[in-house]
Amino acid sequence: MKRIRISDRKIDLMNRFSLLLHAVGSLVLYFLIEAVSRHSLVEAWHFMTGKPIVFLYNALLIFTTSTIVYLFRRRVAARVLIFGLWGVLGIINGVVLANRVTPFTGPDLKLMDDLKKIIDGYIPIHLVILTLVLVVIGVVLLVIFCIKAPKYKGKRRWLVDILVIVLSTAFFIVSTNLTISKRVISTYFGNIAFAYQDYGFPYCLSVTLFDTGISQPNKYSQKFVENMVNPGEAEDPKSDVNIVFLQLESFFDPRTVDFLTVSEDPIPNFHALMKKYSSGYYRVPSVGAGTANTEFESISGMSLRYFGPGEYPYKTILKETTCESIPYDLKEYGYSTHAIHNNEATFYGRNKVYPMLGFDSFTSEEFMRDVSDTTETGWVKDHILTQEILNCLDSTEGPDYVYTVSVQGHGDYPTEAVIENPEIRVTGADSREKNNYSWEYYCKQIHEMDQFIKELTDTLADYPEKVVLVMYGDHLPTMGLQTSDMKNHYLFQTQYVMWDNFGLEKEDKNLCAYQMGAEVMNRLDMHKGTLVYFHQTRQGTKDYQSDLELLQYDLLYGEHYALAGRGEFKPADMKMGVLPIVLKSVYKARQGMLLLEGYNLTEASALEVNGKVPEQKCLLFEGALIVSDVVPEAGDEVALVQCDSSSGEVLSRTESFIWTDEQTQYLDVRAGETDGDKEIQEEDRSLLDRLLNRSEEEE
Repeated sequence: MKRIRISDRKIDLMNRFSLLLHAVGSLVLYFLIEAVSRHSLVEAWHFMTGKPIVFLYNALLIFTTSTIVYLFRRRVAARVLIFGLWGVLGIINGVVLANRVTPFTGPDLKLMDDLKKIIDGYIPIHLVILTLVLVVIGVVLLVIFCIKAPKYKGKRRWLVDILVIVLSTAFFIVSTNLTISKRVISTYFGNIAFAYQDYGFPYCLSVTLFDTGISQPNKYSQKFVENMVNPGEAEDPKSDVNIVFLQLESFFDPRTVDFLTVSEDPIPNFHALMKKYSSGYYRVPSVGAGTANTEFESISGMSLRYFGPGEYPYKTILKETTCESIPYDLKEYGYSTHAIHNNEATFYGRNKVYPMLGFDSFTSEEFMRDVSDTTETGWVKDHILTQEILNCLDSTEGPDYVYTVSVQGHGDYPTEAVIENPEIRVTGADSREKNNYSWEYYCKQIHEMDQFIKELTDTLADYPEKVVLVMYGDHLPTMGLQTSDMKNHYLFQTQYVMWDNFGLEKEDKNLCAYQMGAEVMNRLDMHKGTLVYFHQTRQGTKDYQSDLELLQYDLLYGEHYALAGRGEFKPADMKMGVLPIVLKSVYKARQGMLLLEGYNLTEASALEVNGKVPEQKCLLFEGALIVSDVVPEAGDEVALVQCDSSSGEVLSRTESFIWTDEQTQYLDVRAGETDGDKEIQEEDRSLLDRLLNRSEEEE
């Protein structure tokens, strides 16, 4: 009798129980993925024991996607590759969650062109280097392992192997339908971070990767669409009213939280305006995060309900196509359209998305003169927005639409003391850190935002043109609030007020974010626009929601029947910054240092040399820029650029000029000429001296 070695016996035993071991491996791997994502083995254990069905469902997802290993003889190698891929994705999610609120999603995986931004924005450079080294080592070891890995030496049973894959896939499909129908998992994510916590990483990553966009409704047809849209026979009167939207970051009344006791009303000015002007509840598509989605609904008139779970259209469809919107509709009335955000331009890809929504200009923090006043956690304060709104209104002769996105109230909120002697005290939360640090910090920020609201309305009250100002919070703050915590038992709403300086009649009603643009236009007797007309005429009707889904599909993914006769929307030729940045003169101050003078220079200004932005130090002082560590050579092509705050991406540039060795260059931007013969003016020398002294002090 042939003697069987003990190793062969073990292999034979493992082959007999291969599926069982494969299932155990899936369970162990998934537990480790959740531990990494939650940054805690204990939290992963609580999730597994607290939601066992969800845990088993996600492990089943890993198990099903890895059953293809049975098609290969090197099953061990194939299993390591697939399990390793899931493990790497889990690690990426854990790293991302350590540096931002929102987890790693399908669009992040798809948009590999944004990988550098993700790395620059969320992952420290030392961790990037360590990761690259580990990846290289891992790839080398993996290749060696795949070459050396044992082969399955038993008889191939193709029918059985394929049957295993088919049956596991069918069981997974049935399990998915059952868990969704029983509401164990959800197909709608109001807060994508909470969804990952509640429904598990593998499911959420998969659904955000594959379930995007809007599926074609059954009744979709040209005739059906054309019966819903505005025939456009009557010409609406032209409007002379400026429309300003102010989306306030995480702005709401914390006194509506049932367990909190707040020493005083943190937003008294907002509440006073609600009593005097049209106001109500503002239904938003997200909670705790998702600023861009409330923004999308308010600008487009579309509901996020019909997109994929947790989808951000800014990261998907709007990367490649235009979308009919309030800005496009108002342009037919002669409006100029502007966007403002006191944060970096590339956040949510706004510098690429806003042209797809019809904006003529976008002023981000890189184009604001002074963004030095920040919160204790580094967000630019909102009072800076008053002047930026006025700049937009003053930039044209006709009416303006200005969509402003604030940032001061942004989380994460500190869990340690960062403010002394807070004016507003909070009690009732489950820990001292939540009461004294998180909630009191939050109340301080929204109180300052409320003071900004008073400053803005006081300023616009005296503005010589008519203005409607709509203000609302984009979502509740990231405080882990539950439905049971709220006095109104609802998480997906804030409040709004529609202020004006010319006497609109007060009319209170509750609105969804996607209805507000149409509501404002209706109050001003404007009715053009597919969704504008639809919302104005169909709210409250029987098929309002299903027909809204159909129109959204047509406008973004369908045949554009609703646009018949209007033509396709083209991306706007959007300029960055409503005020032009002009380089007037360049003075070679001393070795390695230049003095640049011009108009509207900011801290994000830098020199570009031959199409590249070299490493340089820039100091903005009294409207001029002193640049050190870079001096172009004669014949170089030079321009002044504005660079994104985090990624360094060039957002705009002035006309370039050819560098000469002259000490002073006065630039005629319009003619593109330089004059190196003029002597530097006395005021320039005085400014230069002050700049040099300031630079030395900074060093």
